[in-house]
Amino acid sequence: MTAFSRRVEQVSISGIREVFEAAGEDAINLGLGQPDFPTPEHAREAAVEAIQAGKVDAYTSNKGTEELREAIAAKHERDNDLEVDPGDIIATSGGSEALHIALEAHVDAGQEVIFPDPGFVSYDALTHLAGGTPRPVPLREDLTMAPETVEEAITDDTAAFVVNSPANPTGAVQSPEDMREFARIADEHDVLCISDEVYEHQVFEGEHRSPAEFSETGNVVIVNACSKAYSMTGWRLGWVTGATDRIERMLRVHQYAQACASAPAQYAAEAALTGPQEPVAEMREAFKERRDVLLDGLNEMGLDCPTPKGAFYAMPKVPDGWVDEVIDRGVVVVPGDAFGEHGAGYARISYATDMETLEEAIDIMADATAALR
Repeated sequence: MTAFSRRVEQVSISGIREVFEAAGEDAINLGLGQPDFPTPEHAREAAVEAIQAGKVDAYTSNKGTEELREAIAAKHERDNDLEVDPGDIIATSGGSEALHIALEAHVDAGQEVIFPDPGFVSYDALTHLAGGTPRPVPLREDLTMAPETVEEAITDDTAAFVVNSPANPTGAVQSPEDMREFARIADEHDVLCISDEVYEHQVFEGEHRSPAEFSETGNVVIVNACSKAYSMTGWRLGWVTGATDRIERMLRVHQYAQACASAPAQYAAEAALTGPQEPVAEMREAFKERRDVLLDGLNEMGLDCPTPKGAFYAMPKVPDGWVDEVIDRGVVVVPGDAFGEHGAGYARISYATDMETLEEAIDIMADATAALR
């Protein structure tokens, strides 16, 4: 018989993808977290120019081009008031690879990783693939993660905990006070805080803050990407930044798994980060408008939904059979338990689609809700 590693046998195909693949071709897809806007023209042009100039025919530095890393460092100073050395940045194949190398570099076999439940599906899977033990923790009623819950979950075996704000799948935004506490926990307990900030520019109420702003020990690493901010999911360009010794260990994983991020994507990302930022604001305003329409629709259906203050997801509480009924009627949503045990009884709805399609989907969901009653 073929023998497979125990690590890979502990993970399965993402529940998001399973729902997506099972849907019919004509279904309205509110299941995939992908902006429906084009990549900004100046970013696409930068990639084309780099290709035509022959700049992408060879490997870049393992860490990424110096110009891209300088652009990322400037972005952190501009948006986060953080001083980041370009040498302490690794350009990665999307935020997913950044998460992967962060866990691989810091988690030993059997060590625990704490993360939100419901939370992004990769946290659990990548912990297993690193040989670690997942420690999902439940969320508050508003679907934010309480620092005290994280601190109570820490043991002598804890290697890291993950903070995700704005969050996938909930759309929740952690407060500045929470972020300060997460930094304190990382410092005082000497554990790594992995801050997943991929949705940082999609904040509708409140503000995005990073625990790295408050850390005094270098126990925070930031994972980010161009995917959501600039509608560049297919370009697969992310990054990770942290203390020099942590970056050096993550680079060891990255150089053998990936060598370097895609060169054309690096040039596009540099242009996206340094060029006009109006497309980012335009997407944010569109997502906020769609969120408000969706929340009104869910309220009229009688479904309780914590108000998502960021990202482009809503996670209402739904009755038994609701997800199947909605999918059967041609609208793809994701069952909450795809994101963890505590997601049961919820559904994740992505509103990263045009308003006309969203309104059509809301009508279908309303009919499905009425049918169940």
